[in-house]
Amino acid sequence: MGTFASIKELRHSRIFWHGFAVGFTINFGFFAFLIGQWLEFDKILPSNVTEVVNYDRPNTLTIKAQDNTILAQFGDLSHKRKKITEIPEKLQQAFIAIEDSRYYQHNGVDVQGIARATMTNFQSGEVREGGSTITQQLARIVYLDQDRSIERKLKEAVIAQRIDNQLSKEEILQAYLNLVYLGSGAYGVGDAAHRYFSKSLDELTLPEIATIAGITPAPSLYSPLENPDKAKTRRNLVLNRMAQQGYITAEEAQSAIETPLEVKSSPLKRHIRRAPYFVEYIQKEMGKYVSRDILAQGGITINTTLNPQWQEVGEEVVENAVKRYGKWQRFTQGALVTIDPRSGEIRTMVGGVDFAKNQFNRVTQAQRQPGSTFKPFVYATAIAGGMSPEKSYLDAPYVVDGYEPKNYGESYRGDVSIAQALTSSLNVVAVKNLIDVGWNPVIKVAQNMGIQSPLLPTYSLALGASEVNLLELTSAYGTLANQGQHIQVHGIKSIVNAKGEILYEAKFPSQTALDKNSANITTWMLQRVVRSGTGVPAQIGRPVAGKTGTSDKARDLWFIGYIPQLATGIWVGNDNNGETRGSSAITAQMWRNFMLKATDKMPIQNFGHPPGRLVLDKPTIKLEPLKPRESYHKTTLVQETHQELSQENRRRRRRRRDNT
Repeated sequence: MGTFASIKELRHSRIFWHGFAVGFTINFGFFAFLIGQWLEFDKILPSNVTEVVNYDRPNTLTIKAQDNTILAQFGDLSHKRKKITEIPEKLQQAFIAIEDSRYYQHNGVDVQGIARATMTNFQSGEVREGGSTITQQLARIVYLDQDRSIERKLKEAVIAQRIDNQLSKEEILQAYLNLVYLGSGAYGVGDAAHRYFSKSLDELTLPEIATIAGITPAPSLYSPLENPDKAKTRRNLVLNRMAQQGYITAEEAQSAIETPLEVKSSPLKRHIRRAPYFVEYIQKEMGKYVSRDILAQGGITINTTLNPQWQEVGEEVVENAVKRYGKWQRFTQGALVTIDPRSGEIRTMVGGVDFAKNQFNRVTQAQRQPGSTFKPFVYATAIAGGMSPEKSYLDAPYVVDGYEPKNYGESYRGDVSIAQALTSSLNVVAVKNLIDVGWNPVIKVAQNMGIQSPLLPTYSLALGASEVNLLELTSAYGTLANQGQHIQVHGIKSIVNAKGEILYEAKFPSQTALDKNSANITTWMLQRVVRSGTGVPAQIGRPVAGKTGTSDKARDLWFIGYIPQLATGIWVGNDNNGETRGSSAITAQMWRNFMLKATDKMPIQNFGHPPGRLVLDKPTIKLEPLKPRESYHKTTLVQETHQELSQENRRRRRRRRDNT
């Protein structure tokens, strides 16, 4: 019996040692394979990993206003990065307790943690713990994908150790808590707090902190919006871990566990766009300055020129006008844009009243007839050509080569100066002055001042027959505000990548579009329009120059005005080019409502002084007078006009005698 037993034991021992030898050979071979892979990855993986601190995922884009507030964000990114000092200590501890309890002891890879997680998961029959440290998870987020392979885990470990060597534990934790995906579209703890509880980080309660920390392993499974019961179970596990590791007391954990899970969700802030028409304009413009490949790398920030406070005022002014007056004056849309004429920077852009329904930008895309707002370009050219604003024309029914311009209401003033004609917006005088100046000089001056749309050489050019958009028209008026110096209008100040490197910076030189004296004389004439002419509703208690405009059958109603520091243009009308029943007085009033608030704390400045005689010593532009085939006044109507004016003059003299 004993001999039999010894033989059996010997046989088993042989089997054991044979198995051990085979197993050792296999394991040694596998271990050697791992070492070889590790050494290979050590050569090819990035050596400098400090970029994780400012990492952004591919195709992420942030557009900021002038004051650095966020206007819009695109792609999978947190709305605003948080510094580690802005993240509550309990929230940091909650993540460490559930994700990486030995975070401050290991060097990026926790061998003990991997062994413990393997045993826990085996005993429970489910994945209750992950083997990856917080540092490994960060490495995976920044450099790797979600592929479940030995190769990926090895790469993860190599990079994690480099991260741990090159960054402090605080920097690593900060980067992780800003990048980790926490379900329902939330990236980072700041987004999660807002998404699930409508709170800032410092407002979170202990149960809410634990809920957020518990989401990490399976965001779709543990999101409190999608699976509240599982989210609560997971929350309670986090609380118990925090108690076990001494971050909270057992009593605090139990009290939090007994708290009902209450969710108060809010839409993600990055999905909320401010100034949507402007944001879309910027998206179209940015491709001019950086390539698609660079944009696709992610982490791009567009710093813009927009003033968010003025933008809110502009949106309110346009919306109120359409709601209050649109129905009975029969216009359904409005637009407003403000430019700093000294820099060309766009400060506000309101492209319409309902972006959600219609993204058509009426500041940049709508080509409309500017009406009388084009007249200043004719007169500015005349002044630069040596004419005086006191030059007189007969305002009476007139026909030139078959074209018959008519004044509003078909009323005429007789002999008037071009300054008076601009103040009262007389059409006949504008056409006559255009004939004396010539199409080519007017078109060239308008283009130099900022008009980019094609301008047709017709007699009706003087009355705004060629279509333009609100942005270029306002930019051109800004050239007058800047005493003849034009700076290209723009909305992007700079473009920066995730490393803070400047990819583009706006540097537009000032160009002389009109000599200083001619610009100042034209401004002097436009001030008269606001003081005593059609622009009276635009008065704001400081020097203002501007012009109203109305296209045929009141399809377009305009007011473009400026002070030395700002030029603002306003348009109302209908997208289908339908007639309105309004007048440009409404746009002048809107301009006033906006500018009163925009200039509330802005110092009053005077315009540049025109020359004393209101005429140039020497012309700066060569005029090219037109030679019409036929032009004449309608004699009968001219006589009637003079008779009416004589009668009116007699009535005025009679009233003065009666008053004395």
